[in-house]
Amino acid sequence: MNKREIIAYFDARAPEWDARMVRSDSKIAFILDAAGVRPGVSVLDVACGTGVLFGDYLARDAARVTGVDISPEMARIAVSKLRDPRVEVLCGDVEELPLPRRYDCCVVYNAFPHFAHPARLLARLSACLSPGGRLTVAHGMSLAALHRHHAGAARGVSRPMLEPERLAALMPPCLVVDVAVSDTEKYVVSARLR
Repeated sequence: MNKREIIAYFDARAPEWDARMVRSDSKIAFILDAAGVRPGVSVLDVACGTGVLFGDYLARDAARVTGVDISPEMARIAVSKLRDPRVEVLCGDVEELPLPRRYDCCVVYNAFPHFAHPARLLARLSACLSPGGRLTVAHGMSLAALHRHHAGAARGVSRPMLEPERLAALMPPCLVVDVAVSDTEKYVVSARLR
């Protein structure tokens, strides 16, 4: 996968992203519960897109949210949608971008297949966690639906999603996986920093 192609792909889709988003409050609640999003936490939203989860983090009274996206158009829309001093949006590659702090929760929602090197990404994100922090990879669709989706238009800018057991095995030794769910509605793997 080429990062320039990924940027171009998401820049082109950014203006219609929210209109095409299929949202399930119950799935998002499950994901955010698994991710440990609760009052007072700091959240790193990796590949935040247009900020689709920002309102959910704030509704749970997160103290601070940092969204990072490699697509300038996605980041621009995320900034324009929500003006709240608790939220900041950074445009860049999360694997290379200097981040301003450590985080209690790191969430990769509906984006993991767009990273070419899963183990490298997981190592980078685990290094961004505060003591006892959580790293969560989640999708609002089943593994089978993910495979179908990424075999279509997103084929050139994604790779097949890993089964939960394979993803858990890639987690750095400093993380303990305590949630691994893959059912007909969602995919969630969450781990706690030892």
